[in-house]
Amino acid sequence: PPKSVCLSIGFGKIGPHSVVCLKLDDMRRVVRQSKFRHVFGQAVKNDQCYDDIRVSRVTWDSAFCAVNPKFVALIIEASGGGAFLVLPLHKTGRIDKSYPTVCGHTGPVLDIDWCPHNDQVIASGSEDCTVMVWQIPENGLVTSMSEPVVILEGHSKRVGIITWHPTARNILLSAGCDNQIIIWNVGTGEAMINLEDMHPDVIYNVCWNRNGSLICTSCKDKSIRVIDPRKQEIVGEKEKAHEGARPMRAIFLSDGNILTTGFSRMSERQLALWNTQNLEEPMTVNEMDTSNGVLLPFYDPDTNVVYLCGKGDSSIRYFEITDEAPYVHFLNTFASKEPQRGMGYMPKRGLDVNKCEIARFYKLHERKCEPIVMTVPRKSDLFQDDLYPDTAGPDPALEAEEWFDGKNGDPILISLKNGYVPGKNREFKVVKKNMLDNKVTKNSEKSSSSNKSSHPAPSIVSVCFHQCVQLKPV
Repeated sequence: PPKSVCLSIGFGKIGPHSVVCLKLDDMRRVVRQSKFRHVFGQAVKNDQCYDDIRVSRVTWDSAFCAVNPKFVALIIEASGGGAFLVLPLHKTGRIDKSYPTVCGHTGPVLDIDWCPHNDQVIASGSEDCTVMVWQIPENGLVTSMSEPVVILEGHSKRVGIITWHPTARNILLSAGCDNQIIIWNVGTGEAMINLEDMHPDVIYNVCWNRNGSLICTSCKDKSIRVIDPRKQEIVGEKEKAHEGARPMRAIFLSDGNILTTGFSRMSERQLALWNTQNLEEPMTVNEMDTSNGVLLPFYDPDTNVVYLCGKGDSSIRYFEITDEAPYVHFLNTFASKEPQRGMGYMPKRGLDVNKCEIARFYKLHERKCEPIVMTVPRKSDLFQDDLYPDTAGPDPALEAEEWFDGKNGDPILISLKNGYVPGKNREFKVVKKNMLDNKVTKNSEKSSSSNKSSHPAPSIVSVCFHQCVQLKPV
């Protein structure tokens, strides 16, 4: 019979109507085949940690840490303003108190994010209502940096969310406590899209989808929204996605579904999966525990594994997302003794493929940053192509202007078979005049056409930024 098994026991066959006839679906449920069932986490040795760091104590539910294949950035305590550290990955051990910082903000830094298309460019949002974009020297900071490449001003309250566009160069999204989202063309310093009146309360998080054509948001009004930013319209909304009063998170998965974390009415932490085509009911809901820390989800689109890190927790739970019910499958928990103040997540191209490393986290303690490696146990030393499908590389699929004109582009994928080697020799190119020249002084807008036709001396800001955004590995 279809989808059933007849068991042969000793002297005869047992037919499909017998009590011991098992459906194949039931058998799959008993032991689910997955190459990630035995993933295990391991903290590195003490000499590979970053010690004596005063991690920020500001009350804000962001990760406080951002990582890429070259640097780890951490928001720290700073008197008289806001600052964050940028350390080369190899700079482990005790970090001297006099180590240079990035310290241009006049209020505490709330969120930081590395540009996915340039490993030396980082953006920061702060309580001083500004967004700043910085270019870090190739070998790290030698002196403290207080002058950003560009300052983006447009929010009227503190800016707590920063996220770069995944596939288009120079596009940055920021969200503030003024309940609005601004999408910037960083190459010109202009606010191109302003999403107002869509969120009646504080925005908890914003996430781009795989090709950057949509964003999803979670809000204090307990709703999740799917927004087309270029049309400036809400294309999907679910009220009371989680009924608890504590903060939620919502992220896009690679298939277009949305994964949310939040709290039930009884303050149980929940993980839910939603189909964006029908947000009426969740595809599945998992209830976990009654801790009160906000669950920060980190998603790997290549393996479809999601890692949940609770602020104040001492563990990382991880789940595999599949196409078949119940869709979300618990894999395991990495447990430690110390609670985490924040967490950084390394992009796939920064992992050690020779050791079957599928994720690496940078866990923030009160006074140190501790890398945690997630590994799939394999006996072979050969490249495991089933663990490492082609992944998003550093090259953008689109220029900013193309995206604002309506084009979409999927991530440009690279193979990790020989490991990812970041380019060392970089070429500086100024492709076109930077519109920042027009933003610096209002008088430039009133200048005569003859002055415009002459070749203006480029400002330090514009030259710096074009060096920054047009860097390409040779």
